[in-house]
Amino acid sequence: MRKEFSAAIERIAREDDKIIFITGDLGYNALENVVDALGPRFINAGVAEQNMVGVAAGLAYKGYKVFCYSIAPFVVYRCLEQFRNDVCLHKMPVFLVGNGGGYGYGIMGSTHHAIEDLACLSSLQNVNTYIPAFADEVEPMLEQIVAEGRPTYLRLGAGANTPDGAQTYGSFKHIVHSTASIGNVVALGPVAANVLTALKDELLVDQFDVFTATNLPLDLPNDLAHRLAGKPLLVVEEHVSIGGLAQQLSVKLLADGAAPSHFVSLSAQGYPNGLYGDQKYHQQLSGLDPANIARHLASFTN
Repeated sequence: MRKEFSAAIERIAREDDKIIFITGDLGYNALENVVDALGPRFINAGVAEQNMVGVAAGLAYKGYKVFCYSIAPFVVYRCLEQFRNDVCLHKMPVFLVGNGGGYGYGIMGSTHHAIEDLACLSSLQNVNTYIPAFADEVEPMLEQIVAEGRPTYLRLGAGANTPDGAQTYGSFKHIVHSTASIGNVVALGPVAANVLTALKDELLVDQFDVFTATNLPLDLPNDLAHRLAGKPLLVVEEHVSIGGLAQQLSVKLLADGAAPSHFVSLSAQGYPNGLYGDQKYHQQLSGLDPANIARHLASFTN
Protein backbone atom coordinates (compact mmCIF):
# COMPACT_ATOMS: atom_id res chain seq x y z
CA MET A 1 0.00 0.00 0.00
CA ARG A 2 3.02 2.35 0.18
CA LYS A 3 2.83 3.05 -3.55
CA GLU A 4 -0.84 4.00 -3.36
CA PHE A 5 -0.20 6.03 -0.21
CA SER A 6 2.67 8.08 -1.68
CA ALA A 7 0.76 8.78 -4.88
CA ALA A 8 -2.32 9.94 -2.97
CA ILE A 9 -0.30 12.10 -0.58
CA GLU A 10 1.46 13.77 -3.51
CA ARG A 11 -1.85 14.65 -5.16
CA ILE A 12 -3.53 15.83 -1.96
CA ALA A 13 -0.52 17.94 -0.92
CA ARG A 14 -0.31 19.62 -4.32
CA GLU A 15 -3.96 20.64 -3.94
CA ASP A 16 -3.68 21.79 -0.30
CA ASP A 17 -0.75 23.94 0.80
CA LYS A 18 -1.67 23.38 4.45
CA ILE A 19 -0.50 19.75 4.27
CA ILE A 20 2.82 19.02 5.99
CA PHE A 21 4.52 15.63 5.93
CA ILE A 22 6.98 14.58 8.64
CA THR A 23 8.90 11.30 8.48
CA GLY A 24 10.80 9.60 11.27
CA ASP A 25 13.76 8.96 8.95
CA LEU A 26 11.86 6.44 6.81
CA GLY A 27 10.64 6.44 3.22
CA TYR A 28 13.77 5.83 1.17
CA ASN A 29 12.88 4.63 -2.33
CA ALA A 30 9.20 5.16 -1.51
CA LEU A 31 8.53 8.83 -0.82
CA GLU A 32 10.86 10.70 -3.19
CA ASN A 33 7.83 11.92 -5.15
CA VAL A 34 6.39 13.38 -1.94
CA VAL A 35 9.68 15.16 -1.22
CA ASP A 36 9.60 16.73 -4.70
CA ALA A 37 5.95 17.76 -4.38
CA LEU A 38 6.10 19.28 -0.90
CA GLY A 39 9.57 20.83 -0.85
CA PRO A 40 9.99 22.54 2.55
CA ARG A 41 6.70 21.04 3.71
CA PHE A 42 8.45 17.64 3.82
CA ILE A 43 10.41 17.32 7.05
CA ASN A 44 12.71 14.51 8.15
CA ALA A 45 12.53 14.54 11.95
CA GLY A 46 15.12 11.80 12.27
CA VAL A 47 14.86 8.92 14.70
CA ALA A 48 12.96 11.08 17.19
CA GLU A 49 9.32 10.07 17.08
CA GLN A 50 8.29 11.83 20.30
CA ASN A 51 9.70 15.10 19.03
CA MET A 52 8.10 14.46 15.63
CA VAL A 53 4.61 14.32 17.14
CA GLY A 54 5.28 17.31 19.38
CA VAL A 55 6.36 19.37 16.37
CA ALA A 56 3.31 18.13 14.44
CA ALA A 57 1.00 19.26 17.26
CA GLY A 58 2.56 22.72 17.21
CA LEU A 59 2.17 23.01 13.45
CA ALA A 60 -1.44 21.79 13.70
CA TYR A 61 -2.12 24.45 16.33
CA LYS A 62 -1.02 27.01 13.72
CA GLY A 63 -3.52 25.72 11.17
CA TYR A 64 -1.61 23.01 9.31
CA LYS A 65 -2.71 19.40 8.70
CA VAL A 66 0.22 17.18 9.52
CA PHE A 67 1.06 13.60 8.56
CA CYS A 68 3.60 11.73 10.72
CA TYR A 69 5.03 8.68 8.97
CA SER A 70 7.08 5.72 10.20
CA ILE A 71 6.72 1.98 10.56
CA ALA A 72 3.72 1.16 12.73
CA PRO A 73 5.37 0.30 16.08
CA PHE A 74 7.61 3.37 15.98
CA VAL A 75 4.86 5.86 15.19
CA VAL A 76 2.48 4.35 17.77
CA TYR A 77 4.33 3.08 20.83
CA ARG A 78 7.27 5.50 21.00
CA CYS A 79 5.13 8.61 21.02
CA LEU A 80 1.86 7.47 22.60
CA GLU A 81 2.03 10.06 25.39
CA GLN A 82 2.68 12.93 22.99
CA PHE A 83 -0.13 11.83 20.69
CA ARG A 84 -2.54 11.48 23.62
CA ASN A 85 -1.69 14.73 25.40
CA ASP A 86 -0.66 17.09 22.60
CA VAL A 87 -2.91 15.90 19.80
CA CYS A 88 -5.96 13.91 20.92
CA LEU A 89 -6.97 15.95 23.96
CA HIS A 90 -6.83 19.13 21.85
CA LYS A 91 -8.44 17.62 18.73
CA MET A 92 -5.48 18.58 16.55
CA PRO A 93 -5.36 17.52 12.85
CA VAL A 94 -2.33 15.25 13.22
CA PHE A 95 -2.44 11.99 11.28
CA LEU A 96 -0.19 9.09 12.26
CA VAL A 97 0.66 6.73 9.41
CA GLY A 98 2.10 3.34 10.34
CA ASN A 99 3.43 1.04 7.64
CA GLY A 100 3.55 -2.72 8.20
CA GLY A 101 0.77 -3.19 10.73
CA GLY A 102 0.46 -6.53 12.51
CA TYR A 103 3.36 -8.87 11.77
CA GLY A 104 4.23 -6.95 8.60
CA TYR A 105 7.92 -6.62 9.37
CA GLY A 106 8.20 -10.34 10.00
CA ILE A 107 11.70 -11.57 10.77
CA MET A 108 12.71 -8.22 12.30
CA GLY A 109 10.91 -9.39 15.42
CA SER A 110 8.60 -8.09 18.11
CA THR A 111 10.17 -4.61 18.26
CA HIS A 112 9.08 -4.11 14.65
CA HIS A 113 5.59 -5.62 14.98
CA ALA A 114 2.40 -3.73 15.81
CA ILE A 115 -0.19 -6.15 17.17
CA GLU A 116 -1.55 -3.93 19.95
CA ASP A 117 -1.58 -0.61 18.07
CA LEU A 118 -5.32 -0.35 17.51
CA ALA A 119 -6.08 -1.14 21.15
CA CYS A 120 -3.72 1.66 22.19
CA LEU A 121 -5.02 4.28 19.79
CA SER A 122 -8.73 3.55 19.33
CA SER A 123 -9.22 3.95 23.08
CA LEU A 124 -7.96 7.56 23.09
CA GLN A 125 -10.21 10.60 23.08
CA ASN A 126 -11.31 12.17 19.77
CA VAL A 127 -9.36 9.71 17.60
CA ASN A 128 -10.27 7.59 14.60
CA THR A 129 -8.27 4.73 13.11
CA TYR A 130 -8.40 3.60 9.49
CA ILE A 131 -7.42 0.04 8.56
CA PRO A 132 -7.52 -0.57 4.81
CA ALA A 133 -7.80 -4.20 3.78
CA PHE A 134 -7.20 -3.40 0.11
CA ALA A 135 -4.81 -1.08 -1.70
CA ASP A 136 -7.50 0.90 -3.52
CA GLU A 137 -9.00 1.95 -0.18
CA VAL A 138 -5.96 4.04 0.76
CA GLU A 139 -6.68 7.11 -1.38
CA PRO A 140 -10.35 7.58 -0.35
CA MET A 141 -9.38 7.02 3.27
CA LEU A 142 -6.72 9.73 3.02
CA GLU A 143 -9.26 12.11 1.50
CA GLN A 144 -11.62 11.37 4.39
CA ILE A 145 -8.85 11.82 6.97
CA VAL A 146 -7.94 15.26 5.63
CA ALA A 147 -11.61 16.28 5.37
CA GLU A 148 -12.32 15.25 8.96
CA GLY A 149 -9.25 17.03 10.31
CA ARG A 150 -9.18 15.07 13.58
CA PRO A 151 -6.54 12.94 15.32
CA THR A 152 -6.15 9.84 13.17
CA TYR A 153 -4.11 6.69 12.71
CA LEU A 154 -3.80 5.01 9.30
CA ARG A 155 -2.51 1.42 9.45
CA LEU A 156 -0.96 0.26 6.18
CA GLY A 157 -0.15 -3.26 5.07
CA ALA A 158 0.00 -5.15 1.79
CA GLY A 159 -3.14 -5.84 -0.18
CA ALA A 160 -4.70 -6.20 -3.65
CA ASN A 161 -7.83 -4.32 -4.75
CA THR A 162 -11.34 -4.54 -3.32
CA PRO A 163 -13.53 -7.29 -4.82
CA ASP A 164 -16.22 -6.05 -7.18
CA GLY A 165 -19.61 -5.22 -5.75
CA ALA A 166 -18.49 -4.20 -2.25
CA GLN A 167 -20.98 -2.15 -0.23
CA THR A 168 -20.29 0.07 2.79
CA TYR A 169 -22.27 0.10 6.05
CA GLY A 170 -20.82 2.39 8.70
CA SER A 171 -17.37 1.02 9.61
CA PHE A 172 -17.96 -2.12 7.55
CA LYS A 173 -17.57 -3.12 3.93
CA HIS A 174 -19.53 -6.09 2.58
CA ILE A 175 -17.09 -7.77 0.18
CA VAL A 176 -18.59 -11.26 -0.38
CA HIS A 177 -22.34 -11.61 -0.89
CA SER A 178 -23.77 -15.07 -0.34
CA THR A 179 -27.05 -16.15 -1.85
CA ALA A 180 -27.55 -18.83 0.81
CA SER A 181 -25.54 -17.64 3.77
CA ILE A 182 -25.12 -19.90 6.79
CA GLY A 183 -22.73 -17.56 8.59
CA ASN A 184 -20.68 -14.38 8.57
CA VAL A 185 -17.00 -13.47 8.63
CA VAL A 186 -15.63 -10.08 9.65
CA ALA A 187 -11.95 -9.42 8.95
CA LEU A 188 -9.66 -6.53 9.85
CA GLY A 189 -7.04 -5.30 7.40
CA PRO A 190 -5.13 -7.21 4.72
CA VAL A 191 -5.59 -10.56 6.50
CA ALA A 192 -8.96 -10.46 4.74
CA ALA A 193 -7.06 -11.94 1.78
CA ASN A 194 -6.55 -15.13 3.81
CA VAL A 195 -10.31 -15.32 4.38
CA LEU A 196 -10.97 -15.02 0.66
CA THR A 197 -8.38 -17.71 -0.07
CA ALA A 198 -9.95 -20.04 2.49
CA LEU A 199 -13.41 -19.60 0.98
CA LYS A 200 -12.13 -20.22 -2.52
CA ASP A 201 -9.97 -23.24 -1.64
CA GLU A 202 -12.78 -24.95 0.27
CA LEU A 203 -15.54 -23.97 -2.19
CA LEU A 204 -17.39 -22.10 0.57
CA VAL A 205 -17.90 -18.78 -1.20
CA ASP A 206 -21.65 -19.27 -1.57
CA GLN A 207 -22.13 -20.13 2.10
CA PHE A 208 -20.71 -17.09 3.92
CA ASP A 209 -21.06 -13.33 3.83
CA VAL A 210 -17.73 -11.59 4.36
CA PHE A 211 -17.23 -8.11 5.74
CA THR A 212 -14.17 -6.03 6.54
CA ALA A 213 -14.00 -3.47 9.32
CA THR A 214 -12.41 -0.24 8.14
CA ASN A 215 -12.46 1.84 11.32
CA LEU A 216 -12.04 1.53 15.08
CA PRO A 217 -13.91 2.61 17.20
CA LEU A 218 -16.72 0.91 15.31
CA ASP A 219 -19.75 2.48 13.71
CA LEU A 220 -22.13 -0.49 13.55
CA PRO A 221 -25.52 0.37 12.00
CA ASN A 222 -28.44 -1.31 13.75
CA ASP A 223 -29.63 -3.08 10.61
CA LEU A 224 -26.19 -4.62 10.05
CA ALA A 225 -25.96 -5.69 13.69
CA HIS A 226 -29.19 -7.63 13.37
CA ARG A 227 -28.07 -9.06 10.05
CA LEU A 228 -25.12 -10.61 11.91
CA ALA A 229 -27.37 -11.98 14.65
CA GLY A 230 -28.52 -15.56 14.93
CA LYS A 231 -25.80 -17.04 12.71
CA PRO A 232 -22.22 -18.20 13.37
CA LEU A 233 -19.72 -15.33 13.28
CA LEU A 234 -15.97 -15.65 12.69
CA VAL A 235 -13.75 -12.62 13.40
CA VAL A 236 -10.24 -12.59 11.90
CA GLU A 237 -7.68 -9.93 12.84
CA GLU A 238 -3.90 -9.60 12.87
CA HIS A 239 -4.13 -7.86 16.25
CA VAL A 240 -4.46 -9.07 19.84
CA SER A 241 -8.01 -9.82 20.91
CA ILE A 242 -8.01 -7.37 23.84
CA GLY A 243 -9.06 -3.99 22.50
CA GLY A 244 -9.25 -5.27 18.95
CA LEU A 245 -12.06 -5.91 16.48
CA ALA A 246 -13.54 -8.99 18.14
CA GLN A 247 -13.85 -7.35 21.53
CA GLN A 248 -15.25 -4.09 20.21
CA LEU A 249 -17.65 -5.87 17.84
CA SER A 250 -18.97 -8.27 20.48
CA VAL A 251 -19.76 -5.36 22.82
CA LYS A 252 -21.64 -3.56 20.04
CA LEU A 253 -23.63 -6.68 19.10
CA LEU A 254 -24.60 -7.46 22.67
CA ALA A 255 -25.61 -3.85 23.31
CA ASP A 256 -27.89 -4.04 20.27
CA GLY A 257 -29.39 -7.37 21.36
CA ALA A 258 -27.97 -8.96 18.22
CA ALA A 259 -25.92 -11.90 19.47
CA PRO A 260 -24.63 -14.41 16.89
CA SER A 261 -25.48 -18.07 17.40
CA HIS A 262 -21.77 -18.91 17.66
CA PHE A 263 -18.79 -16.56 18.02
CA VAL A 264 -15.18 -17.45 17.13
CA SER A 265 -12.29 -15.01 17.34
CA LEU A 266 -8.99 -15.59 15.53
CA SER A 267 -6.37 -13.04 16.57
CA ALA A 268 -2.64 -12.42 16.95
CA GLN A 269 -1.26 -14.73 19.64
CA GLY A 270 2.07 -12.98 20.12
CA TYR A 271 5.05 -15.37 20.09
CA PRO A 272 3.90 -18.73 21.47
CA ASN A 273 7.16 -20.55 20.66
CA GLY A 274 9.49 -17.58 21.19
CA LEU A 275 10.67 -17.65 17.57
CA TYR A 276 10.44 -15.12 14.73
CA GLY A 277 9.76 -15.62 11.05
CA ASP A 278 8.08 -13.88 8.14
CA GLN A 279 4.53 -12.58 8.28
CA LYS A 280 3.02 -15.83 6.99
CA TYR A 281 4.88 -17.76 9.70
CA HIS A 282 3.38 -15.62 12.46
CA GLN A 283 -0.06 -15.76 10.89
CA GLN A 284 0.15 -19.55 10.90
CA LEU A 285 1.25 -19.66 14.56
CA SER A 286 -1.75 -17.49 15.41
CA GLY A 287 -4.19 -19.54 13.33
CA LEU A 288 -4.72 -16.68 10.88
CA ASP A 289 -3.60 -18.70 7.85
CA PRO A 290 -6.11 -19.79 5.17
CA ALA A 291 -6.01 -23.44 6.23
CA ASN A 292 -7.04 -22.75 9.82
CA ILE A 293 -9.66 -20.21 8.76
CA ALA A 294 -11.08 -22.85 6.42
CA ARG A 295 -11.26 -25.40 9.24
CA HIS A 296 -13.35 -23.05 11.35
CA LEU A 297 -15.64 -22.18 8.46
CA ALA A 298 -16.10 -25.85 7.65
CA SER A 299 -17.08 -26.53 11.25
CA PHE A 300 -19.95 -24.04 10.87
CA THR A 301 -21.36 -26.14 8.02
CA ASN A 302 -21.65 -29.33 10.11
